[in-house]
Amino acid sequence: MPSEWKPNQQKFGTKYKVLGKDYPTPDLYAKVTGQAKYAEDFRAEAMLFCKLLLSPVPHGRVKHLDVSKAMAMPGVKAILTQDDLPAPADSVTDLGVTIKANPQGEKALTNEPLYQGEPVLAVAAVDEFTAAEAIEAIDIEFEHLPFAVDPLDSLRPGGPNARVEGNVWIKLPVPEAKTGENPPSTPPPKVGELKWTEADFHEANDGRLPMGKPQDEWKYGDLEAGFKNAALVLDETFVTPDTSHQTLEPRSTLAYWQNGKVFVHMGTQSTVQTLAGLGRWLNMDPGQIVLISEYTGGGFGSKATGYIFAIIPALLSKKIGGAPVMMRISREEENFIGRGRPGFQGRMKVGFSKDGRITAVDMYAICNNGPYDAVGDANASGNIVSLLYQPPAMRWRGVTVLTNTPPRGPQSAPGGMQGIVMMEPLLSKAARKLSLDQVEIRKANCPEGKSPWGPERAGKRAHSTSAFLKEAFDSGAEQFRWKERLAQPKRSGSKVRGVGVSSSCFFAGSVGYDGLFLIKPDGHIVIQSGIGNLGTESIVDVHRVVAEELGVPWEKCDVIWGNTAKNLPWTCVSGGSQTTHAMSRAAYAASLDAKRKLQEIGAKIHGGQPEQYEVANERVFHKSGGGSMTLAQAAQHAIKLGGIYDGHEAPAEVNKYTKASIAALAGQGLVASAKDKFPHDGQSFSYVACFAEVEVDVETGKYYITDYLAVADVGTVIHPRALGGQITGRSILGIGHAIGQKWVFDPQYGHFISRRFYHTKPPTILDVPTNMQWAALDMPDPETPVGARGIGEPPVGGGCGAILNALSDALGDEVYRRAPVNLDTILTSLEAGRPMQDPLTAFV
Repeated sequence: MPSEWKPNQQKFGTKYKVLGKDYPTPDLYAKVTGQAKYAEDFRAEAMLFCKLLLSPVPHGRVKHLDVSKAMAMPGVKAILTQDDLPAPADSVTDLGVTIKANPQGEKALTNEPLYQGEPVLAVAAVDEFTAAEAIEAIDIEFEHLPFAVDPLDSLRPGGPNARVEGNVWIKLPVPEAKTGENPPSTPPPKVGELKWTEADFHEANDGRLPMGKPQDEWKYGDLEAGFKNAALVLDETFVTPDTSHQTLEPRSTLAYWQNGKVFVHMGTQSTVQTLAGLGRWLNMDPGQIVLISEYTGGGFGSKATGYIFAIIPALLSKKIGGAPVMMRISREEENFIGRGRPGFQGRMKVGFSKDGRITAVDMYAICNNGPYDAVGDANASGNIVSLLYQPPAMRWRGVTVLTNTPPRGPQSAPGGMQGIVMMEPLLSKAARKLSLDQVEIRKANCPEGKSPWGPERAGKRAHSTSAFLKEAFDSGAEQFRWKERLAQPKRSGSKVRGVGVSSSCFFAGSVGYDGLFLIKPDGHIVIQSGIGNLGTESIVDVHRVVAEELGVPWEKCDVIWGNTAKNLPWTCVSGGSQTTHAMSRAAYAASLDAKRKLQEIGAKIHGGQPEQYEVANERVFHKSGGGSMTLAQAAQHAIKLGGIYDGHEAPAEVNKYTKASIAALAGQGLVASAKDKFPHDGQSFSYVACFAEVEVDVETGKYYITDYLAVADVGTVIHPRALGGQITGRSILGIGHAIGQKWVFDPQYGHFISRRFYHTKPPTILDVPTNMQWAALDMPDPETPVGARGIGEPPVGGGCGAILNALSDALGDEVYRRAPVNLDTILTSLEAGRPMQDPLTAFV
């Protein structure tokens, strides 16, 4: 019964001229005509090509290496190994705090590989064929070391460790601060060992997650009373999949040196914020690095601030005198080095009252970290569950275990997706056992207004800026015709229909960044954008605030992006769904700065007080009808006035990076720049209510998603078409985790089996719901001036949860205990009358 509702019936931006309207983005034509250049598309005279030698073992040590035959081959120019890498550099924050480099952290090349597929060395040659032939000519031998791919195996007494030093990261205490000195730096964590006892593993024999000593834990409320007073208590184990980010553009990189500077063409989510990482990895001043990244083919968190492997062609280039070196990464190589979402082996104990209100949550998460830097997914999962389901009492415990599998990194809704997917099936099961409606039980437990989340800190819990999730459920239930669907017959022959609903949310904003633009003497506005162009359109969308506030047609605004040599401002990391919120605030702050300067120029030229002037319709004019001037004329006056007006004096509060850009723009027109210092009470989150219908053939196990609707609470809608793309696209990412996407490893040899698309099974167009729609409340967040929040990550958990819940509605609660759910799971579980998946093992 597909919904007849269509998203284009919604009207956004009714009180705005620019915001809330669809428009052709300035990069659209280049993308659809193939003129957009990604890193791999660039060519340069005398360009060399780089190939990587990858580790064939999950954990080993190079004990013999002879490259003489390779170096003697015609066309081979250089070989790079770990011994050629600079030592990692410390970094210093704007507050003067030193962040120490971790000697146990990831390196671009290594002599002790910690996962199959880790780069060991690189060859530069005149073409890729020669480079590949040279790789084959290298004589290399590895010493095999113990390895672990499953966190539970590593936690067992006597179990293997992923690293020689241990299997977990150990946090070290921060030294005490001394009077009159900068705050002491936090020492980098070190690898240590954590093992559980045989007694801890007793419950594993019954397929229940063992819960030994955690690394981290927190709690609030009276957990014991919550369970004691519950009418229903569910205690279940659930396993979520490890998945690749599967960005369409792999980590291909071009680098060369000119006049002491290195020029790097690469894909990144965050143009400005990537410089610091490149500087650390190359151990050089970021001011000597020029990053060019006009187009990036997706990131999903894996390219938040670039990637360490980008320094390989840069160092090869330096070794051979600065010639350009192109490193093209294959899909198989990307699967090794391209990061992945960590899978969870988790357990949830949840108490419910008779009316469905959650009384207590006890959550345990084991996070598969890979071998390098610790990911924050485990802790984030507890934070999101505490917000989204508002338990009055909760305990969260977690362990993040090192394994000899590819490195993990934040993937859309890191930790949040896993926590939601662990929790949602229990909520649906409780509703059935308590004879409650699935939508109503979620409304009874969802956040509203300034809702608390996370653990207590200094006796107080943090809170959200706002939450209108109940309104999203009400709107979605009406549009999806929820009650009508429930009244329909479930079965027709071998086909069984099921409907599901899921809550979802994630962090959606940060504060404190800079806006920067120039009003030119011809009246055009040039907006500087330090955001990465990873396909979300936020790189441009947020800057439409400038046109809205100044009353300038968008056609007279140009956006500069994608090249750190082009005077960009200090900008947030384009990750964590923070860009729309953070940079619309920054754009609004810069717009107010421009208005103030325009009013002051009006008063200086025509007399009166600045507050007597207005800025609108490309003019500055006296409210009483006196003198006026165009923005072009005001910009010309700004150049004559100099100082703060044309950029010769920068605002004291903006970042030093922005100040350097302002200085470079000085004298070209009216320079507007400001730091976002607006009040902000609470943490910004965005929310999505997701609805799905599936049709399952119980004779074959095959199922289809016939209908899907996601209703988002994201504050003010800035660009409807881009918003719809994010809501549906990120829902599909979540759906992939429910229907088939996963990593598979050989536990005996530690080898990565699912290396290609057809192995890892990301969703294709054939998997997209037959009828997929979206909506947004368009209710402004009260704690940000434009009212907008981010949306990239909130739909992911809901996309997965809604499908899983629809399946259990169709088939019953005893079919699955892990995701994804494949047809063999359905058939064997229905036949046995209980879940037939392996209840605990990773990478099945």
